Amino acid sequence: MKFTQEETVMMRLRPYKACDAKTIVSWIKDETAFRMWSADRFERYPMTQEDLNAHYDALAYTDHFFEMTAYDETGIVGHLIMRFTDEEKNVLRFGFVIVDDTKRGIGYGKQLLQLAIQYAFSLLKVETITLGVFEKNASAYYCYKSVGFRETGQIEEYVIAGDAWKCVEMELRKSWVC
Repeated sequence: MKFTQEETVMMRLRPYKACDAKTIVSWIKDETAFRMWSADRFERYPMTQEDLNAHYDALAYTDHFFEMTAYDETGIVGHLIMRFTDEEKNVLRFGFVIVDDTKRGIGYGKQLLQLAIQYAFSLLKVETITLGVFEKNASAYYCYKSVGFRETGQIEEYVIAGDAWKCVEMELRKSWVC
């Protein structure tokens, strides 16, 4: 069933909790599937709850890193991490961005990005948000474009599970949306 924008349930963002890991890792089947949604790397695939929590434990008490979970009345529907890439805290990188695979393509990814963008510009006071999207994931690319991200012209190349992948760098500037 497809939802229209008006029918899509409003999401909220909250800080990540260790108990979120079970749901989040269930969306990550293997590295190649995960690459369709994220440019981040983890130690191994498939991931376990312990892997994800250990990854965040190392970063949790820094002031450059924010892990957020999106939820609605049905439960967890998305997740992302954001990290500052500069000492002045003007540039924020969206890294791990993932949406429940049963909710992709019906507006949840766009809502997650819109909430994160609002959080970044309003509360964190950043000037620019960056991210990388793999060219093999056209739906994620168009989702990022639909909320205002533009290509920077920079492309990174990776070999993942024996396949060549190109990661297109994108950015969104506060001045473009305000």
